[in-house]
Amino acid sequence: MKQWLKKRKGRGFTLVELLIVIVIIGILAGSLLLVMGSGTDKANATKVVSDTRTLKAASLMFFADKDVWPDAGDIDEEHDLAAYLDRFPTTNLGVYSIVSEDGAIYIGFTPNNMNDGYVARLVDMEADSGLEQSGDNRFLSVLKKKN
Repeated sequence: MKQWLKKRKGRGFTLVELLIVIVIIGILAGSLLLVMGSGTDKANATKVVSDTRTLKAASLMFFADKDVWPDAGDIDEEHDLAAYLDRFPTTNLGVYSIVSEDGAIYIGFTPNNMNDGYVARLVDMEADSGLEQSGDNRFLSVLKKKN
């Protein structure tokens, strides 16, 4: 009987070993949460870029049909572009608009909060995305250049 207990005791885990495993799992879970947070920011920035491209394509279709550019202002379900969109870009990240400045026309995106992490990602993505940050905290994509 004593030999069986000695063999059984040698095969189990000690409390220290279990605590070490729990600490290692906690560290891995914490690092995973940090990585997931930046992934969310990148996903939001990519969504803004995609929605801007969709609005740009809808604006070009509007111009091709009517030979005039859509009216400037915030883009909502009542805007002229709504008929040219299969899915209206809905987001609580900011406001999409058509901006007319100095003879040029832009699709604009104004973030609700410039301190959000996805805004920094948008700034990083500027060269690849076709968006440019303007001085008034907007991101613009050119529809029509100056005459």
